[in-house]
Amino acid sequence: MRKKKKGYQRKRTGVLFIYKRTLILICSVLFLLISIAAMTSAGPAYRLSSQALTEWTRQMDSGIYLHLLSNENKVFQSMQSEETASIQLADLLLQMMTTIKPDDPRTLLGSEIPGFSLYENQIVIAGEGTNYTNLPIESGQPDHVIEEEPPAGTEEEKEPEEEKETKPEEKKNTAPSTGDKDVVFIYYTHNQESYLPSLDAKQQETAYNKNANVTDAGEAMAKRLEELGIGTVTDQTDIGAILNEKGMAYHQSYEASRPVVEAAVSKNKNLAFVFDIHRDSLKRKDTTKEINGDVYAKVVFVVGAENKEYEKNLKLATDLHEKIEAEYPGLSRGVITKQGAGVDGVYNQDVSDKAALLEIGGAGNTVEEATRTAELFAEIFADYYWDAEKVQGGQAQ
Repeated sequence: MRKKKKGYQRKRTGVLFIYKRTLILICSVLFLLISIAAMTSAGPAYRLSSQALTEWTRQMDSGIYLHLLSNENKVFQSMQSEETASIQLADLLLQMMTTIKPDDPRTLLGSEIPGFSLYENQIVIAGEGTNYTNLPIESGQPDHVIEEEPPAGTEEEKEPEEEKETKPEEKKNTAPSTGDKDVVFIYYTHNQESYLPSLDAKQQETAYNKNANVTDAGEAMAKRLEELGIGTVTDQTDIGAILNEKGMAYHQSYEASRPVVEAAVSKNKNLAFVFDIHRDSLKRKDTTKEINGDVYAKVVFVVGAENKEYEKNLKLATDLHEKIEAEYPGLSRGVITKQGAGVDGVYNQDVSDKAALLEIGGAGNTVEEATRTAELFAEIFADYYWDAEKVQGGQAQ
């Protein structure tokens, strides 16, 4: 009798265990279905998108992923340095819940101190004098709106001001040519950014002009590239006027210039290199370099790190920086990546894997200093381009 009772209890216990597991499974499935329904029916503002997940995981230390992979594949253990600290569960949970890294105070201060988020940007290569106290600063909203049309004859009158000094060392036009193919596209998202010494103005907020601005530097660059056999197209669409016409804010400038770039690249498949020309907002002491008695506006490369394939653009910027440094040390301020709150993060650089944003000088430089640098950059780029053509086995026309 006692054996029958024990057998009955074991059987009853087994049935209850099956019931519990079945109930847990049903509840889990229901919870999953309810969660999916809630996520898919939520409004866009509350929906957990792939972009949100990307941003969330981006904030976490890359060492965490390497540690997890090494637990499954021993090959990844060789990629970890001996100094790599073991993963602390408390630190991991803190990063997952708050995106704050215990060993990086910028992740906390950036959200608490106005303007501190600037330091989320990374100096990939620091040029002469470049550090986190003088990172490139994008121009702010102009304190005035420039809508008037250029005075009649302005374009013809500008030509004498752009006369180029004949340099003894200037290269003769013996370079090969791309023929009827245009391979470089130059445009200006902040086309009205100008240089104070070339204007009747003293404050940086007034360093905007519809006639004398960064387009002078870009056009000088294009002209020199053409002389060196590099087919180049420039676009002088007045993005500032588009913002005014559509009632868009100044921070939407890249949104306004995007159709210009997309149209150019889709129309001409030969356009491989895309350069957006700007000027910085730093002081003259940070953006000026004297070389062999001539004064130049320094250049800095800005790469949007929120472009999924930004590494390809980063390589182009790095290669050009190194080539500049090899020939004219100190002329390049380095290579910077930008991402996060308060910046565009892409800068239309997803239209090409050979795109870059060039900050030529600052508000304290002159148009002449900026154009001088632009011409020098054109010569350096031409050497870079033809060297790459030789490596790839390309044939000049």
